Parts: sequence; structure tokens; C-alpha cells
Amino acid sequence: MSRVCSVTGKRAMSGNNVSHSQRHTRRKWQPNLIQVTLVDKFGRKKRVKMCAKALRTLNRSPKN
Repeated sequence: MSRVCSVTGKRAMSGNNVSHSQRHTRRKWQPNLIQVTLVDKFGRKKRVKMCAKALRTLNRSPKN
């Protein structure tokens, strides 16, 4: 399984490390993925990789 969030679709971003002397070297920024077990409305469990931001959004209580 690749490093992609199954909820938001976030994936690795590429860019440059830039030192004090302005040297550029390539690097990657990886999403903060967590493997979570979710339970659907029928009681079935499914393990998914999701980013921490999506997990916080799911755990947030709905406003009434």
C-alpha cells in the first residue's frame, strides 16, 4: 500500500531543502499517515491509512 491518505487523497510532495548558503537539494514531504481501524454501521472493521488531519476531523463532534 502506498503512502496515500485513503480519506483525503493526500500524497507526498516534492521540493527543495535550501541551506543557509542557498544550496538546493531535492527532498520529499510525506503525509502524517496513521493506520486506523474504522467500524462501519454494520459493525464490520476495516483498517485504513489516513492522515492525522482527517482523523481529527472525524473525531470532532458535530455542531448543533
